[in-house]
Amino acid sequence: MSSTNTSAALGKLQAAAPMRWPVVVLLALGMVIAYFDRVNLTTAISPMAEQFGWDKAQQGLALSAVFWTYTLFQIPSGILVDRFGVRTPYLIGFLLWSLASAATSLVTALSGLVAMRLLVGLGESVVTPASMRYIRLHFDERQRGLAVGLYMTGTKLGPALGLPLCAYLVAAHGWQMMFIVIGLASLIWLVPWMLWVKKDDIAALPRPREAAAVATTESFKRVSAWEILRSPVIWGVILGTYCYMYFVYYCMTWMPLYFKERHGMSLTEMGWYSGMAFAGMAIVGTLAGAAADWVIRRGHDPINVRKGFTIAGFILAATQTIGAFSDSVDVAVFFAVFALCGLGLAMPNYWALTQTLIPGGSIAMVVGIQNTAANLAGIVAPWLTGWLVEKTGSFDAPIKFIGAWLVLGVLAYLVLVRRKYAPRPV
Repeated sequence: MSSTNTSAALGKLQAAAPMRWPVVVLLALGMVIAYFDRVNLTTAISPMAEQFGWDKAQQGLALSAVFWTYTLFQIPSGILVDRFGVRTPYLIGFLLWSLASAATSLVTALSGLVAMRLLVGLGESVVTPASMRYIRLHFDERQRGLAVGLYMTGTKLGPALGLPLCAYLVAAHGWQMMFIVIGLASLIWLVPWMLWVKKDDIAALPRPREAAAVATTESFKRVSAWEILRSPVIWGVILGTYCYMYFVYYCMTWMPLYFKERHGMSLTEMGWYSGMAFAGMAIVGTLAGAAADWVIRRGHDPINVRKGFTIAGFILAATQTIGAFSDSVDVAVFFAVFALCGLGLAMPNYWALTQTLIPGGSIAMVVGIQNTAANLAGIVAPWLTGWLVEKTGSFDAPIKFIGAWLVLGVLAYLVLVRRKYAPRPV
């Protein structure tokens, strides 16, 4: 494929694809469904633990299991998406995690539950590499913040809608029926996916053998894996992403139980308040992506703009720790909602910032590296929180850990994520 043909194809994808915005919404909905299948265990773990006699450490183990395979397969999934396109790998992954989620209704032991969560994580590992590749192919810098913001709303609307819905289903119909409904009803999503997303529209660009031909195309300048990994930027991004997601995964897996066990909320109330916090984050994140794009279109430096939004989000999120120093339900709820909403400023911009600083033909592989860091936190946060609660008898220590991680994330973006450290294309 010649450079001219590649440029023309990119232009067609970015400017003339009539379904690109509906597909972004569909990708966001796919992420909502993926998060339904991540948080459903949060609402079911208490009745399951009572039925099977699991302690807090065992509950934390089960809550973290989905992230083991999800994290391990981020980079391999990214490589597969770069090779085969978005459509088919996403289809296979979606089927796998949905059916595994439904099959969780059959488990009777901790080992069976962990096995099903491992399969859910394996299926979901394709979601972010595939979605970010689609956005990179179809949207330039001036629109990417909004596109990423819309897509990332799924990561917050998933818990916002999923926690109260799953809590209701567990309370009304039992945990087994909740897993069946959540796992099987989502398969309807595959109908528009197969109709709207065309294989030829996504898989055509670029493949490794075409790297030289596309090297002069701005969106697909080649950056070697060595150049990426030896850049301080990627390590700053890895550290910052881990700190961001540690807080998010704590909120997804343990915050509802914190409301229930420390503040005496019912199952329905804990789902409602947790959902409200994630909904606020989704709204703020979408607005933050659009606002950053607006500022960039007026001539301001994209790196400084997106970095500023990211750091501001981390600082506001650190206010969550105030809840550890108060016994007031109102104070705890306020700062849980406020902190997650504040983190929404970073939500679309830290992903878009990575794409700005590290252009590369292997788009999904780069996303896989970043998302591996994101989901290491998914392994650590549920397990470490459960262990700390078991050892200390309260949620104060886990909440203080969150503040420390977020401060470290601010330092990572200030010191390491800088233009002069960006890897150079070859």
